[in-house]
Amino acid sequence: MTLFGGLGTLYDVVMKRLNLEQRTALCQLDAEVLATHQLRQLNHLLESILPHNQFYAEKLAGVELPLTSLDQLYELPFTFKDELIGSHESGDLANNRTFPLEKYVRFHRTSGTRGRPMVVLDTQEDWHWWTEAWQFVLDAAEIGGEDRCFMAFSFGPFIGFWSAFDAVLERGCLAIPSGGLSTAARLEMIRANRATALFCTPTYALHLADQAHDDQINVADLEVRRIILAGEPGGSIPAIRDRIETAWNAKVIDHSGATEVGPWGFADSHQSGMHVNEAYFIAEFLSVETGEAASEGELSELVLTTLGRTGCPVIRYRTGDLVRPSWNHETGCNFVLLEGGVIGRSDDMLVIRGVNVFPSGIEQILRSFPEVVEYRMTAQKNGEMDALSVEIEDRLNEPKRIEKELRLRLGLNVEVRSVELGSLPRFEGKGRRFVDNR
Repeated sequence: MTLFGGLGTLYDVVMKRLNLEQRTALCQLDAEVLATHQLRQLNHLLESILPHNQFYAEKLAGVELPLTSLDQLYELPFTFKDELIGSHESGDLANNRTFPLEKYVRFHRTSGTRGRPMVVLDTQEDWHWWTEAWQFVLDAAEIGGEDRCFMAFSFGPFIGFWSAFDAVLERGCLAIPSGGLSTAARLEMIRANRATALFCTPTYALHLADQAHDDQINVADLEVRRIILAGEPGGSIPAIRDRIETAWNAKVIDHSGATEVGPWGFADSHQSGMHVNEAYFIAEFLSVETGEAASEGELSELVLTTLGRTGCPVIRYRTGDLVRPSWNHETGCNFVLLEGGVIGRSDDMLVIRGVNVFPSGIEQILRSFPEVVEYRMTAQKNGEMDALSVEIEDRLNEPKRIEKELRLRLGLNVEVRSVELGSLPRFEGKGRRFVDNR
């Protein structure tokens, strides 16, 4: 069975340069055809890494290949981040490497925001897989060869937008790096080079706008027309998305990925959430309530299996990202839709007086106040109960109005305290606004 145009199996597809028409056709595959091709690619992956990949050779010992159904995948053990992290003696290299070190050409390290950093390596073929998956994100953003793409990240070992940089080059765009520059210098570079697309975190898009406000620059007058966001929730949260779009007079496009997984998510046509790129990943959803397969719209943890990344594959990887999957949608793409994008992290959820609260939900409320420049949330134990307090930099210095809104929308009393403008940390990469002292 072929996909279209004689491209062959899904393995053939993910290893080739596809055009927009071909990527669109992939998005429109019906569920049965997509599952058939996913199974073929999964078997190819397993046959390529076993027995060379010691981590999965031990984990999948006794599994008979080839698998005859995706149902057999769901019987395999999960992979957890803690078991991937190597020792200090190994240089924190991820344990799931398939090949000798000389085979790898790309070095990246996780941010370490949730434990010790982990080094993940990619082969040249793996990096091709990364940049091809990124083309779906660029399609959603309607990025063309005429665009001038400004990359507002540090170019350090964190994966950041490294794969996006190479992906826009392959599309024929002008890629503008900005590592090492101050925020003010980046604003000037965006203006002087007439950048039309901005790649950054939601946090940094807002910080750039705040810096511009202080410098009496109207970012809405710049030529940026698309802002591609990743690294943290925000691009699919209405209050945050609206605030960024209003400030910049530009369209926000959300994206999600992870160093140890790959660029798995791209915005839907309505900008209401994200699709999982099911040509490159197999997605599962575990109900938060039952631990079983989730139903339509149910709060669940996202589990991903890579298709095509043989150098450092992950099989049934527990991402910790909480989402609400929808298979019954009308977005023009048949891939599963995550309504509202990534809602939060399983390890960040608080239960305050019986109410489930996510930092992203608090952020959505805080960002609905344009006078709030920055904030920090702190969770602590109050006896046996979780408690939450919030510090804000507020141009109006009126925390009571925000306490009232939190009480109205969450049904909870949350202490809100104003602090001096400029006193809270700023972030270029992932924002670290949630301090868990429980």
